Amino acid sequence: MQQREARDVILRDGATLRLHQPGPAEAPALLSLFERLTPESLRSRFHGLPAIGESLVAPFVDPDGVERGTLVGTLGDDDHERVVAIGSWARLRDESAAEVAFVVEDREQGRGIGTRLLEQMAIDAGRVGVERFVAEVLPENRRMLHVFEGAGFDVVRSYASGEVEVRFPIAATAEYVERVDQRDHEGVVASLAPLFRPCRVAVVGASPRRGSIGGELFRNVLAGGFAGEAFPINRDGQPVAGVHAETSIRDLPGPVDLAVICVPGEAVLDVAGEALAAGARALCVVSAGFAETGREGAARQEQLLALVRRHGVRLVGPNCLGVAVSECGLNATFAPRQFPAGRIGFASQSGALGLALLEAAGPRGLGVSSFVSIGNKADVSTNDLLEWWEDDPATALVLLYVESFGNPRKFSRIARRVARRKPVLGMKAGRSRAGARAASSHTAALAGSDAAVDALFRQAGVIRAQTLEELLDVAALLSSQPLPHGRRAAVVTNAGGLGILCADACETAGIELPSLAPETRAALAPFLPREASLANPVDLLGSATAQTYEAALPVLLRDPNVDALVVLFVPPVVAGVEEVAAAIGRAAEAAADEQKPVLASLVAAEGVPAGIPAGARSVPTFAYPESAARALGRAVERAEWLRRAAGATPELNGIDRERAQAIVAAGLNGSTDVWLDAVASVLLLEAYGIPTAPIRLAATPDEAAAAARQVGFPCAVKLAEPGAHKSDRGGVVLDVADQASARAAAAQIGEPVLVQPMVAHGVELLAGVVQDPVFGPLVAFGPGGVLAELVGDASFRLAPLTDVDARELVRGGRAGRLVRGFRGAEPADEDALVDILLRLSRLGEDLPELAELDLNPVLARPDGAIAVDVRIRVRAVEQSRRLKTW
Repeated sequence: MQQREARDVILRDGATLRLHQPGPAEAPALLSLFERLTPESLRSRFHGLPAIGESLVAPFVDPDGVERGTLVGTLGDDDHERVVAIGSWARLRDESAAEVAFVVEDREQGRGIGTRLLEQMAIDAGRVGVERFVAEVLPENRRMLHVFEGAGFDVVRSYASGEVEVRFPIAATAEYVERVDQRDHEGVVASLAPLFRPCRVAVVGASPRRGSIGGELFRNVLAGGFAGEAFPINRDGQPVAGVHAETSIRDLPGPVDLAVICVPGEAVLDVAGEALAAGARALCVVSAGFAETGREGAARQEQLLALVRRHGVRLVGPNCLGVAVSECGLNATFAPRQFPAGRIGFASQSGALGLALLEAAGPRGLGVSSFVSIGNKADVSTNDLLEWWEDDPATALVLLYVESFGNPRKFSRIARRVARRKPVLGMKAGRSRAGARAASSHTAALAGSDAAVDALFRQAGVIRAQTLEELLDVAALLSSQPLPHGRRAAVVTNAGGLGILCADACETAGIELPSLAPETRAALAPFLPREASLANPVDLLGSATAQTYEAALPVLLRDPNVDALVVLFVPPVVAGVEEVAAAIGRAAEAAADEQKPVLASLVAAEGVPAGIPAGARSVPTFAYPESAARALGRAVERAEWLRRAAGATPELNGIDRERAQAIVAAGLNGSTDVWLDAVASVLLLEAYGIPTAPIRLAATPDEAAAAARQVGFPCAVKLAEPGAHKSDRGGVVLDVADQASARAAAAQIGEPVLVQPMVAHGVELLAGVVQDPVFGPLVAFGPGGVLAELVGDASFRLAPLTDVDARELVRGGRAGRLVRGFRGAEPADEDALVDILLRLSRLGEDLPELAELDLNPVLARPDGAIAVDVRIRVRAVEQSRRLKTW
């Protein structure tokens, strides 16, 4: 069946459904659906029993997508694909409204298909200007009424002429998005159960030859103690590790939950088809030879995904290492060793890096609840895995290694939920800006993909590690110790040099080393040498023994000025690593009621434990003091994020989206990429309520003189060329005092020019928006003026901004110091700046054509803020739709 503009949705039971717009050739398939409907379903859909024929189908075929739209949902297998649902909308005389209806095959009802149809039709209609849906429903059609009211829209019902009229706006409100996310969560968790809780697993391509990927993977399944049944499949039916093999998965006694495919890439489609036809509920394709190899491989990957979708199941890979789940003893990977069991859920886009991390995690005492190598992530992605781990009782902490994001906005919402319950640690490859696109505005030059990742992780509560070592260090700390209540730490050492190194590292990590309370110093003094330092760091001297540490640590942990304790030790002659480690453990256990994290760095060649037992917890150990300080800094960041208000996206008055869209359309005027002129730029900002300094456009020096008289003196005369950096071009003359000076300034700059009144002095700041091709609009805020790029320090957040996001931008970094009043200056109007950032966020969200927007400078004063100079680039954007909707 030919499919156009396909997209996939996930259903309540975990199955996947493909939706698309039907073409003329699909009329027979639609007719077949209507023929299979019961009389009750036909009557509910058409308010009577219609004659089933071509005239019934014709209105649904080949919709124009503007006046009417149709979506059909298909399920099937290799031999037959059938339409199981159809939804349609048609614009009414009031062009802002459309009538909507749908029907689902009787035996497929109750799976959430109708709700998913409604969601996608609302998206389609909203893109062409429809604002609300209207539906006429028979009172007895309770199923359809339940779909409308349960979808999350603000539904109003009325009764007339024996029918129920349902009306609701289709804009995606926060409540509606939350309801959609909940449906996605329910469906994704159900869909992944065969992957994480399989009872029967088949390995296709399990060769009896040692060293082959399939053979070693099957042996790993056996060696891991898989609690279910495992079946090897190979071409010759030869036994593998003493286990009887079949030549085809079709010969197995009954379907399997998970089929792991390890055959050459060109054979995968046939093997996957056999597995799905035999009833496999999930696939993991280890084989390479897909999108990573080029165009031919990418086409093969699309075919594989289409095959999987026809059967409504999930796919891990292709080109991956495999899957391991500790709860059921499954190690369906070709890793050289078994994975240590633990409570970490780990997803890696790179199989090799995932192996390296797991190899290093073992000696640190870190184990996994589950490990998934997602490879090319044709289907199952990091987002899906986060959905599973959110509710998984076996998982207490999540580690992510990602190289790319498919749906970063959905990632942000899911990760934000998960991070409220469990720590989420992420490492993103590709921090370099070498591949960033060339950009002309200050905002774009300061941005970049890595800035987007930082913003994404920060807003979602994901702790970003810079190295593999840091990833493991932070995991070790968060999985074993409570979070600190604040940023204050005490450092105790038997070597002054180590203490100094740690103090420096703490400062870099944002950790404070406060003075100890007098009672703490008094309690330490009796059992420490007179030469010992009771400052912070506390130097116990090289004569310190295990007993010294055991006595000092509880005293320090009771100090009201201390939120965390870092213990340093280098073995002298008088004490060994093992005895000091044991003493640290006993002391930490004795002070466990203080609920303060304890970290240890035991700098020794041997005998250093991966973690020091301390009752119900363990004290994590670190190779170096700097590593401990860095990990503690990350733990502080998590604690502060958890205390941070969630924030909300506020309603904004004075926004005219239609006017803004018209300005952008006029600016493009058939072009694909242009800088708006100054007048259009100011009008665009005015449409979103962003305050700007008034301007006059002058084509000649005489017009500039007249304009200067109109705006008043002193004034500024500026180059009017769209997109130009005026200061770089010598295109700005300030404090013009009279008409003659204005005329001279215009002649010097070159016509045309802009004339503006001089704005009273204020703090020069930069605010802007740049569209990232993956992450969408990024809002920037930082120091402004001609040195914006040199000073740098602009901070970024992903739109849509909450009120908390915007205020954090205004208060953070060097810009925050300027706003608060630098070197005695009067503080600027923080609320006015927050409002500008929220409006920029909304502007970037509403207008995807907005490529770059630069307000530099924004002059912030005690009584408000105003944009003095603006540069805006717009570009034509083609609407794109992801195949995967969740």
